[in-house]
Formats: sequence, C-alpha cells, structure tokens
Amino acid sequence: MRVVFAAGGTGGHINPALAAAGEIRRRFPDADILFIGTKDKMEAKLVPDAGFDFKTIEISGFQRKLTPQNIKRNIITLKRLITSGSQVKKILKEFKPDAVIGFGGYVSGPVVRTAAKMGIKTAIHEQNAFPGITNKTLAKYADTVMTAVPEATERLKCKNPPVVTGLPVRGAILCANKDFSRAELHIKPNEILIFSTGGSLGARTINELMLEVITELHKEKNLRFIHGHGQYGHWFPEKLKERGIDIDNSPNIDVREYIYNMDVCLSAADIVVSRAGASAIAEIQALGKAAILIPSPNVSENHQYYNAKALADKNAAVLFEEKDLDAKKFVQFIKELVQDKERRDELGANAKKMAVTDATERICDEILKLVEK
Repeated sequence: MRVVFAAGGTGGHINPALAAAGEIRRRFPDADILFIGTKDKMEAKLVPDAGFDFKTIEISGFQRKLTPQNIKRNIITLKRLITSGSQVKKILKEFKPDAVIGFGGYVSGPVVRTAAKMGIKTAIHEQNAFPGITNKTLAKYADTVMTAVPEATERLKCKNPPVVTGLPVRGAILCANKDFSRAELHIKPNEILIFSTGGSLGARTINELMLEVITELHKEKNLRFIHGHGQYGHWFPEKLKERGIDIDNSPNIDVREYIYNMDVCLSAADIVVSRAGASAIAEIQALGKAAILIPSPNVSENHQYYNAKALADKNAAVLFEEKDLDAKKFVQFIKELVQDKERRDELGANAKKMAVTDATERICDEILKLVEK
C-alpha cells in the first residue's frame, strides 16, 4: 500500500494526518507513506520527527487584506500556485500512490487537485464545523470527503456523500483518569479546578479575563487555578503581582507559559476556559468537560465560532464571543458555575455524548476503502 498525505501550516491540520498515517502503519507495517508539505512551516519538523518521509513544494496562502505588501505576496502566491502542479505531478509520478489524502492547509489544494486530475483516488478531511476555502473547493473533486462534525457536511458540496469520522484525539487524553490526575496535581476532592489556556501562543482576551477571575476569586479556599498564558502573555504574572498576588507563595495558583501535561490538567479540571480550535474541542468532548469557549475572531471563515456553536447548540458548552465580552459579567458567570455542580455535570455529560473516540480508526477505515476500490 502506498499513500500520500498532504497537510500543513498548523498542528490542527498536521496532527490528525500523523494520527491517520500512524494507524495505517500500525495495521500495515510495510505500507509506504509519504507526506507533502512546505519547507518553512510546522510540518517540516513534525513529520520527519514522527518518522515519515517528507517532500516539499513551493506554495503559500493568499492574503485577504489588500495592502501593497500583501498584493506583492499574492502575486508570488499566484506564481507558486501555477508552478506547484508540476512539482506535485513529478512527486506523484515517482511515488505512484494508491491514494492521496488531504488534511487541510493551502498545501492540500494543489496536491489533491493534481492527484484527482491524474486519476489517483483522493480523500480530504475537514476538522472544523465551518470548512475552509481549500476543502470547500476540493470537496467537489475528492472521491471521499470526511468531516469531524456533522455540521460541516451541510456546508460542503461533495462529489460523493460525506462521512463523519470525528477528529483524532491523542492517546494520552483518551487514557487520562480524573482521579489520578487530581492526585498528581495534589488537588483535594472538595476543591474545584478552573483550567484556562489560550494555546501555545496565548490569547490576550483569555489572559485578560483570567486576570480578573483570579484577582476576584483567588482567596476562595476551595478554588484552584491552572492558567497557561502562552508565548505572548509574559506580562500575566507581573500583572498579578501588581495586584498583590504572589503566585510563588500561592499554592492554589499555578501559572505557566505552556501546558506540557495537557492530559493531566484537562482531565483534572472541573471548569475549562479555552479557545475553540477543533483539536481543543475534541479533547474537551473526549473527557466530558464543562467548558467555556471563547472563539478567536482572527481565524479564517470565523471557523472557531462555528466549532463552539456546534456544542453550545446542544448545551454541551457555553459560548462567549469576544465582541460581547464584559469582564465583570464573565467573573460573575464563573462564580455561578463554581456554585452550580448540576450545571457543570450537565455540560460535561452533553459534551461527552458528542465525542468520537475512535476517529483515527474511522479515518483509516475510509482510506482503506478508497484504496481497495
């Protein structure tokens, strides 16, 4: 079996592709797997580190805000788009894949489109509730279209009926145990853990909100806080200090730049405050957590809003949009949720009902069906 994966740009595209490729390799150790990406994005490190062969093409994304600098970038992108087809064709002719699978990012466009023109079986996977432009275009040509959530299928015009597979969730998350995690973090049974993060880079809005929450509630004896402020939130500890909060001598406050033990922190949490990226939501669902989702407004197609809305519509999370946020009201809501265990349990149970914990296996099954056709 010979399979090509195309994914790039962000971990949200790359990690699901790596999970699917890993499952194929587990089932078929002799399978030949090749990834195609770009040389200057995350895939250039993540893919080789995972032990897969990797080839690159010259491709970039279009800039939507038309400034003089971005117009120049778009001209370069247009040239690369024209030449990328021949680069992809050369790679595919040499590798001779049975199927080509796109997992999103602009690199998927020319790879899947070229494969379809060459008569090679193709598939795509859409992680978000509101599909991106690349997958919207590719859905018309791909033999198999997979989506993480049902809502995405309604927004795609597909060559064949789409298949809902869910989104792969890391094994460490699926295996996490709340009691063990709380013991590891020295959290007592009667304590309520509020876990908040804006991702590896950080989210200024979440940092500002949690600054107010911790300031207001840090003296509550039964509350614990773990907050990841991210790469761009180094000001957060200093702001707490300015408000008279000494985090070095406050055992109930754990402030970090990055959350390295996400499986432990997330599984131990009673309340989660998070952005609404597809991977974050899949993990929240898998562990059945009561979550407050604050979508980033700075993403393509405003897709995080639709990701969060898919849960909020089923009473499986609470959705706050940045444009509607008020710090005092947010703090008050946190206070109410801390006191309302029944509400937290309801949100968590509904989120758990939406979880797809065998997404990797489902995606692999669809790829095998495609290869066998």
